[in-house]
Amino acid sequence: MIDVHQHMLPPDYRRWLTRGGETHDGFPVPRWSVGSALEAMDRFGIARAYLSISSPGVLAADAAESLQLARDINDFAAEMVDAHGQRLRYFAAVPTNDPERAAEEAARALDKRSASGVGLLANTGGVYLGDPSHRPLMQALDARNAVVFVHPGSLPGPAIEGIPPFAADFLLDTTRAVIRLVTSGALDAYPNVRYILPHAGGFVPYAAMRIARTTAFPGDDWPRVMKALRSFYFDLAMSASPTVLPSLLAFTGADHVMVGSDFPYAPSGPIEGNLASLRAYPLAAGDRAMIERGTAECLLLR
Repeated sequence: MIDVHQHMLPPDYRRWLTRGGETHDGFPVPRWSVGSALEAMDRFGIARAYLSISSPGVLAADAAESLQLARDINDFAAEMVDAHGQRLRYFAAVPTNDPERAAEEAARALDKRSASGVGLLANTGGVYLGDPSHRPLMQALDARNAVVFVHPGSLPGPAIEGIPPFAADFLLDTTRAVIRLVTSGALDAYPNVRYILPHAGGFVPYAAMRIARTTAFPGDDWPRVMKALRSFYFDLAMSASPTVLPSLLAFTGADHVMVGSDFPYAPSGPIEGNLASLRAYPLAAGDRAMIERGTAECLLLR
């Protein structure tokens, strides 16, 4: 299997991340190393993984510090790929609070540091993907036919007591980003960028008809919006349940679905249960091959 949703926490990044405490977005910041990633992959039956950083990205208070964090992460990841490229690849970190610098770092990582794509947060301080302010970054990504791995975070508003952000807010955050990308015209303006949505796309596949009918482009009919929604790719991190899979596969084809583990933020037990659920779900042999490996190979192996 190929896993497109796995996370890395290089030592310097983890130290920065935990300066204010050992939790973020409602869960503890896990321990991680290249060795632990490879061991987990062997345990889960994963042949290759694409690693990225999770929320809150590299959003330091100072833009220069954000850029330096991103560069350090990407240099660490490039060395990881040099040593373990048959098994480990990565999506580059970029400072989305500074689109000009984000564009420069995306270009450096993709052109010179062996990145397979770029990881972007669904929103940066309440500014969602598709916002016109992202133009420099999106132009750089479009020019390179880049793959973007979208990762959600806390919503730009207060959390609700008793509901951790990753339980529901992450799913809404992803859905908001998708709607913004579609309705802003970003998919048409930057047609060479392809997007992977985590956790089976948040609410997108299941609310697609409602989204399409209520957000149709002025002068357009809703089928165009549905077509745009179906252009996204979806991973199955913590989402390969017997109820999610039929809904997702009724919305899109196996050639737009991929495996995701969410290691190390997800514990081993839930990851194993998620993968077991995928293995138990009845699929045609060709569809299973696409989900477990073929879709990722077509999308990511350049």
